[in-house]
Amino acid sequence: MRSSWSSGLELTTVGITLVLATVLGYAGGAWLDKKLGTAPVLGAIGLLLGAAAGFVQLFKVVDAASRRSGDRDGE
Repeated sequence: MRSSWSSGLELTTVGITLVLATVLGYAGGAWLDKKLGTAPVLGAIGLLLGAAAGFVQLFKVVDAASRRSGDRDGE
């Protein structure tokens, strides 16, 4: 059985992951924009890809937590 601290930390990392993925996606796109002179196209694409990656991770963690919760309900 997992402690409430462990569950709380897992949910905290989801928020951090979502924000970091979005920021890093934008930063990477903005850096490429500077190198290639394509501003703001790659920054926007990086922002969207980073947000998408963050949400995919969010859904994975929520699904795993939901499955664990379902397993405990059956005990």
